[in-house]
Amino acid sequence: MIELEDVPELIDPVMVCAFEGWNDAGDAASAAVGHLDETWGGKVFAALDAEDYYDFQVNRPTVWLDGGVRRITWPTTRLSVVRVTEPKPRDLVLVRGIEPSMRWRSYCNELLGFAHELGVELVVILGALLGDAPHSRPVPVSGVTSDADLARTLDLEESRYEGPTGIVGVLQEACAHAGVPAVTLWAAVPHYVAQPPNPKASLALINKLEDLLDLRIPPGELTEDARAWQLGVDQLAAEDSEVAEYVQQLEEAQDTAELPEASGDAIAREFERYLRRRDNLGPTGEKPVSGHATAERPPTDPEPRTDNPPDEPES
Repeated sequence: MIELEDVPELIDPVMVCAFEGWNDAGDAASAAVGHLDETWGGKVFAALDAEDYYDFQVNRPTVWLDGGVRRITWPTTRLSVVRVTEPKPRDLVLVRGIEPSMRWRSYCNELLGFAHELGVELVVILGALLGDAPHSRPVPVSGVTSDADLARTLDLEESRYEGPTGIVGVLQEACAHAGVPAVTLWAAVPHYVAQPPNPKASLALINKLEDLLDLRIPPGELTEDARAWQLGVDQLAAEDSEVAEYVQQLEEAQDTAELPEASGDAIAREFERYLRRRDNLGPTGEKPVSGHATAERPPTDPEPRTDNPPDEPES
């Protein structure tokens, strides 16, 4: 059951989803949606009933003190809304939660019920998987869809994955059956440094989302966090000759595969992103606040169980 406090009137809404757990290597996807929420001051306006979808022995509730009163926060999925004003007003419905333990079809139907009620025009699901990607190179992000027309329109890959799937793949398929346009963006996280957080992968997802929706998304502290993360991994790799040699092999393989793109489209996209962000700065060089939301934000969810995602994009 959806606990609905207030449904705002939205402008050209897009639903952006991320789920902690199996499809969230390095917590990259959930952190990316968290960045959107923090950047524009999103406030939760609805939540799914935790009793319906979660095994509390797997994802346990947490106890916290509120002015001396003990309260419990239950693991669940919450929805918030933010309004982006650049380059034109548009609302993002942010869905952030833990991959459910049960009743996945009902879970997806509830989210799609919200999408229908709010007039959502597109669903974008963020995911992160473990792959043979060197930490020292740009994070590969692939966009896939089950909709052949959408694949042609947005220059995406049409999904051909077969194998085990998570809630990301199930929601993508549910969107297809419901006639709701949906895209999944997958970031490849180096399998040899899979521990969260991974701000570099989160930033890569933000950049891809920015290109997909033609938005201006301030990177905030993610840029510096990504640099610090890479420097830390560089230092760890330098201490182990076998790891350093393996990373070099991955670098050579990726550089060879991406050489044609690096000389053309990729450079053009980076330059366009630079121009968007430059134009979005205020006179002091700081990003002006341009968001709104409704209702109150509940306390932070407890840390979920995080398992390894599949080796390739599934939807």
